[in-house]
Amino acid sequence: MKVKDVAAVIEKIVPLKLALDWDNVGLLLGDPNKKVDNILLTIDITNEVVAEAKKLKTDLILSYHPVIWDGLKKITADGPDRVVYELIRSGISVFSVHTALDIAIGGVNDGLAEIVGIKEAKPIGDYVAGPGGVKYKLIVFIPVESVPKVSNAVFAAGAGAIGNYSNCGFSSEGTGTFLPLVGSNPAIGKKGKVEKVAEMRFESIVPADKLDDVLAAMKKAHPYEMPAFDVVRLYDSPTKFGLGRVGRLEVPKKLSEIIERIKKHTGAKTFGIVGKENRIVKKAAVCAGSCGKIINTVIAEKCDLYLTGELKHHQAMAAKEAGVTCICLSHTNSERFILKKFAKQLKKQAKQLKISISKKDIDPFNWKKL
Repeated sequence: MKVKDVAAVIEKIVPLKLALDWDNVGLLLGDPNKKVDNILLTIDITNEVVAEAKKLKTDLILSYHPVIWDGLKKITADGPDRVVYELIRSGISVFSVHTALDIAIGGVNDGLAEIVGIKEAKPIGDYVAGPGGVKYKLIVFIPVESVPKVSNAVFAAGAGAIGNYSNCGFSSEGTGTFLPLVGSNPAIGKKGKVEKVAEMRFESIVPADKLDDVLAAMKKAHPYEMPAFDVVRLYDSPTKFGLGRVGRLEVPKKLSEIIERIKKHTGAKTFGIVGKENRIVKKAAVCAGSCGKIINTVIAEKCDLYLTGELKHHQAMAAKEAGVTCICLSHTNSERFILKKFAKQLKKQAKQLKISISKKDIDPFNWKKL
């Protein structure tokens, strides 16, 4: 497989369109046409992870956090972006998923919700359009003999994709009428005379980002000077996509039971806790990483528990005052558990690849008792 082939597989699992607009996801380093045999999964890319990748003869690092956040002015061996320099020098490509994996169905936050036991979990905030984006229906009326030319043109421009199918459309026959007026240049008929033409009503689905191209292609291929067409926005799916998850537990649980499940499934050895510890949890919220700004929504939802990576002091105080118990696993420990699941999903669709999970990717904090 090539890098671009692996990227296509990743996109099927984690649609990058779900990523928040401030994020930096996708192929960040490397040649799309380079051959890939070995992939290394990691949360962060550090010097130790790069050394590990070289030892494993890694072709592509699939990282959760982007290795490049902001614009780079210098990439040197001794500069702050020396990790990027070493990756380029070693010919190791980098693909990042970050908030796309947070938001995706079956991603990080769904994983945390499952650990806690939330039933029918729903996103909390930072909502984004679904992976399919906004879609439109193009309806155009075409002389029967010109249907193949026009339909092929709109398909080539990006219309007609539904799931794993392309060139999807529908046609129904009818009669079109028009009266060419002064100043017209009709392809069929004469000025001043009502014309009747056997036409097809042709319909196809068009994603929003392809609409302008499809309309231009349709007009260019259509034989009429002024094609008759409609563009209708389709109903958006009621499914919301966003950060975090909230909902009621399928069965109310003691907080101590939930903590044991968190330890088992995330591997976390330590955690911070805010608020009441001896309680029954009926409703909970989760959000991996740093999701402190969502705390006001968690409070408004009257949750008993909020599981996250980290909170700022004033956010923790607000939760405590509101009677919400918060468990903070540390930023990366709230995310790292998903790598095993992600590796299995990749392996299922790309059996020829060797996929490893980094052993050098660890929480930067070393928690100690005073």
